[in-house]
Amino acid sequence: MSGSVRASQTPSSPAEHWHGLLRPDVELAPAFWAELNARMRAEKLTFGDRVHCPFLRPFFLSTQDENRVREVAELIAELGERVVARALADPALLAQVGLSREEERLARISPRYKTASTASRLDAFLLPNSLQFAEYNAESPAGPGYAETLAGVFRTLPIMERFAEHYTVRQFSLIEQLLAALLASYREWGGTASPPVIAIVDWREVPTWSEFEILQARFEKAGVPTVVCTPSDLVFDSTKLMANGRRIDLVYRRVLINDILARPAECEALVKAYEAGAACVANALTCKIAHKKAFFAVLTDERNSSLFSANEREVIRRHIPWTRLLEDAKTTRDGESFGILDYVRKRRNDFVLKPNDEYGGTGVTLGWEMDDQAWDDALQRALSDRDSKWVVQQRIAVRREVFPVRTPNGIEMRDMLVDFAPYLFRGRMAGCLTRLSSTGLANVTSGGGQVPSFVVDPR
Repeated sequence: MSGSVRASQTPSSPAEHWHGLLRPDVELAPAFWAELNARMRAEKLTFGDRVHCPFLRPFFLSTQDENRVREVAELIAELGERVVARALADPALLAQVGLSREEERLARISPRYKTASTASRLDAFLLPNSLQFAEYNAESPAGPGYAETLAGVFRTLPIMERFAEHYTVRQFSLIEQLLAALLASYREWGGTASPPVIAIVDWREVPTWSEFEILQARFEKAGVPTVVCTPSDLVFDSTKLMANGRRIDLVYRRVLINDILARPAECEALVKAYEAGAACVANALTCKIAHKKAFFAVLTDERNSSLFSANEREVIRRHIPWTRLLEDAKTTRDGESFGILDYVRKRRNDFVLKPNDEYGGTGVTLGWEMDDQAWDDALQRALSDRDSKWVVQQRIAVRREVFPVRTPNGIEMRDMLVDFAPYLFRGRMAGCLTRLSSTGLANVTSGGGQVPSFVVDPR
């Protein structure tokens, strides 16, 4: 074993206590990892070919932590719904989020119910003295099935029983709450089938297909018939939407709007059924407005202050980083007017550059990890990108913790970045996804790992 894992006489945190319970001949032995790895594979906890969690400790948060995250996260989700509704009625506001013409066309199709984001997720950094959010994934984010299943695996480990002698331990019921939110959106849409038939829809080649199988099994156990299919499996005859010979009442849309636009022929039945009101689709295509990274620019731009109450503006100031679409234009900050491009060019160490609409960390550039010339080149490339818009965002404080991680050389204690991502189902926080990374980006797509999360308090 590389690194030291020893018990402290007086553990100062749940993490330290857990580390002290790791036994060299049990949890730190190769046989334990082999068994845990096999269990994760059996539970479909794979992203492509690799298991989600190479770590031997969960992430712990207190009830107090949970409550302060919930308060802010639910407000941001509420503001997301408000901005969607206002932007559809105000072309000037809609322009601020940078939708393409085709994205706007889809967003203007009425979903026949009000809720844009049945399921959404925020990316946050939770520290003892701060809580800041990096972005809002308002478009059917992946992971709730994985997160709950992984927590279930860790909950049954013998070390957890010993840990629970000193701490109360609570895990999140994400799948049950996701299903309840989907059914609530179906009822809001006007659906009367009881239960409705759900189709979980995405491409067969996505690495998260195993999660769809987890969700399908749980939905059906709850009495809701569910099929997993691709967009091209859907058939629409102008009155009803079918998949694999079954009529579909409710689409849990995991296929992204970007892919709907990139592969229109394969997604034609889905879009036409949505437009005709033949099936409820969640998330609605209107969610793209809040999903854009520039949604945070809308929140932090002083010209939109009238959209928010004084209390909401204060929450935005404290918890949302200053964000702008990158353009050679003027803006204001704290009453001062200046050019956006010149402002961020001179403040490389304070800014991150992101595509307005990507996932998995694609294209994200951290100014503080490059020199002035490289930063200037990155800004110029983004500014000249004719196919997509980019945003610049204020650097925020991140959380780092030491975790035991399985490596080819054994168990090592490594300092990891902790991305805490609360899920919101119809605007209510239901739990979280927690990802770790040794780099400045924390996401499974770009090579990060996942750990289960538990709410713990001393007994």
